[in-house]
Amino acid sequence: MYLILRPRRKRLGYGKTTLPMFPVRNLVNNPASAVPKHAQEIGALAPEGRISANGWTREFDSGELPVRERTCVVRSLGVVSYQAAWDLQRELVERRKAREIEDTVLFLEHPPVITLGRNARPEHLLTPAETLRRLGIDLIESDRGGDVTFHGPGQLVGYPILDLSLIRKDVVWYVRTLEEALIRTARELGLPAERRSGLTGVWVNQAKVAAIGVHLSRWVTSHGFALNLETDLRFFRHIVPCGIAGAPVTSLRACLGRPVDRLPVERSLTRHLGELLGLSLRDAEPGSLERSERCQSTY
Repeated sequence: MYLILRPRRKRLGYGKTTLPMFPVRNLVNNPASAVPKHAQEIGALAPEGRISANGWTREFDSGELPVRERTCVVRSLGVVSYQAAWDLQRELVERRKAREIEDTVLFLEHPPVITLGRNARPEHLLTPAETLRRLGIDLIESDRGGDVTFHGPGQLVGYPILDLSLIRKDVVWYVRTLEEALIRTARELGLPAERRSGLTGVWVNQAKVAAIGVHLSRWVTSHGFALNLETDLRFFRHIVPCGIAGAPVTSLRACLGRPVDRLPVERSLTRHLGELLGLSLRDAEPGSLERSERCQSTY
């Protein structure tokens, strides 16, 4: 049976343009067979793997990895505004579709911003937009999956631009792969990171330490994940994080009780992403991405 998602429109009333919505959560908790190639253009997803009655099991199903390892470029951009990073992602996605560039992973950090995903509900934003602006927090509607989340200083944000048609045409497997890379990275620090049944993201002691929200266009990915390293958790009081009421948010620093060095975590995460996706990740050559200089910003 084919499962094809046709976009519906939703306006959240924050003065932004209307965005198409795809109910990804329904796919996370319900199996479906592969999707025909012609359906990819309208947002079809093809989940595979082990599924239990209550959603995805805690085990990671690696599935079939690529026969040949391919190269993926890693670019660390520093602090970049959310809008500038989004613009860059869209440019890279189009270039990846045209096979002008290799698979790419962007690592960066955002100034304070609350983003509203395709499934965001207005009641999950707890502070009025005008108040957020006075506090120096941007508010942006995004085309990523998921609900409402916060990005800001002290986070390690990763945006993979990958052609899944050359890796594995399975969106749910891809999301679980991102989770697995984050889980393995946290466990290397001695933390009992895990999944929670029926939910997306990574958790330590029942508190969420990493959020995930992705977008696909003709099987090329954008957006990705945010791992709280030393994030000021007070920012999350302005939202219901990821739309999960009563679920606390944490950071690696809060869990470890000590400062966390960003670079070793980024390196560990890069290694696990490469292993799980069957990619050979290498650092970009300095100056090889023109837009990277224009994306730099400070706060």
